[in-house]
Amino acid sequence: MDELEALQVRDEVLQAMYWMRAEGLSEGPSSVELSRFIGVSPEMLEVFLARLVSDGDLEQVFGGYALTQRGEEHGKRSFADEFADLTRPTHGECDADCWCHDSPEEAAKCLEDRVGHVHS
Repeated sequence: MDELEALQVRDEVLQAMYWMRAEGLSEGPSSVELSRFIGVSPEMLEVFLARLVSDGDLEQVFGGYALTQRGEEHGKRSFADEFADLTRPTHGECDADCWCHDSPEEAAKCLEDRVGHVHS
């Protein structure tokens, strides 16, 4: 496996672990559990996990691996980048910074404006 493939596996591992922890599935998944999510054999994955431990992204815990603060930050950023198209507002929706969050009256006006534009 070349260095680019190694970086891709790294991103996939950290994304999967970030997601698993956020969903309450596992705080310290084993290589077998992780291999189900990323499609790499547990044996091959062990090599990458050892590298992630030595790089400071993971730490070994009883029966598996846990994200370090560095690994969590990378996993979170990578996860957000990977799924940005699925999490950004769709046409006609406002975002968290919209002026309509200032008051219930502004929220009603924003909704009215958005619905009016959709039906026009």
